[in-house]
Amino acid sequence: MSSSDLDRRGATSENEGFLGRAQLERIRDDAVLLLMSRAGVVDFDALVACVSEGRFTAATDVFPDEPLAADHPARELDGLLLSPHRAGGMQEAFLEIGRLAVADLELIARGLPPVACKRAERETAGRLRSRPVERS
Repeated sequence: MSSSDLDRRGATSENEGFLGRAQLERIRDDAVLLLMSRAGVVDFDALVACVSEGRFTAATDVFPDEPLAADHPARELDGLLLSPHRAGGMQEAFLEIGRLAVADLELIARGLPPVACKRAERETAGRLRSRPVERS
């Protein structure tokens, strides 16, 4: 599967872990890996292991489970820069998000309910994750 296939199709059950330990070990020691979309195509545990072993450094703004668990080893790992899922965003979109948030805060300050920003529902959040939400 080529990288252009990943761009068109996104993360699927067919390409999950496409970049595994063997592929990650081929990265040069002085390289920096940037993971900025489709976390599911990378074996994240293998990525964390390679960085912890000093094989290369990396930065990511996507994670197999979002948000990344507070106790996940990646949070304390030297050589791995974590970012809050912002790569590829357009300035106009970030400004609009800010305007929506401020408009809702003004409503809340007047005792009214927010209209633009909604509480994340489990069902919706589950569809937007790299891995499906475990149902109990």
